[in-house]
Amino acid sequence: MRVLVCVKRVPDTGARFELTPDGRDIDTRNLEFTISPHEECAVEEAIRLVEQHGGESAVLTLGPEAAAEQLREALAKGIDKGVLLETDGSEWDPAATAQAIAQAVRELESADGPFDLVLFGNESADAGYYQVGVRVADALDRPCVAGVKGLKVENGKAQARREASGGWEIYELPLPCVVTVKEGINVPRHPSLRGIMTAKKKEIRRLTPEKPAMQLVKKGLRKPPERGGECEILGEGVAAVPKAVEKLKEIGVI
Repeated sequence: MRVLVCVKRVPDTGARFELTPDGRDIDTRNLEFTISPHEECAVEEAIRLVEQHGGESAVLTLGPEAAAEQLREALAKGIDKGVLLETDGSEWDPAATAQAIAQAVRELESADGPFDLVLFGNESADAGYYQVGVRVADALDRPCVAGVKGLKVENGKAQARREASGGWEIYELPLPCVVTVKEGINVPRHPSLRGIMTAKKKEIRRLTPEKPAMQLVKKGLRKPPERGGECEILGEGVAAVPKAVEKLKEIGVI
């Protein structure tokens, strides 16, 4: 089978960030970049499916040349091919991104054959639009299930499980299809030293998408207020126990 997984280069969400002077973007000069946790799971799922069924996997991202770093990371984990939809680094809205990815999928499939599965993370860690995977499925006229935390492929069909209140929703989709996965569907592997060295030699195919007119325009960003905190020392050793019990009663723990 052939599996394509789409990822996005995002700032490390664990880092402290600042806004640019105009308040419209994140100042990325001192930030590390990665891919979103949901997309890490999508990469792992693509690798596992090909390990189980045989075939080929590919990873695709839309972004500047620097985004090749995230493709190399996926290649180091075991993805077979990388595709960079190279841009000038300016922001693309979900509609434009989906349009570019759908067109790239058509080009790749016309050259190398159809993808049985196109995988996305459920949403990116920065914008969190939840739209791109569903829009790509619509553009390609393929069935789609979003928010998946369990995935099996057998007999030409995909079985997708999604958490619901008190249980699971189970969907069966004919291949080819599009699935967006959530963190928790698997535990992503770390790249091995051999994988890292091999990834450096793998070719990344570059395509240049044409940017359509933006339909969603970002006016500005606002940082949430930082939360303060305080620490109260209750005492040392056994002498602190009565005060600790008193505090636990105050907050309703005991």
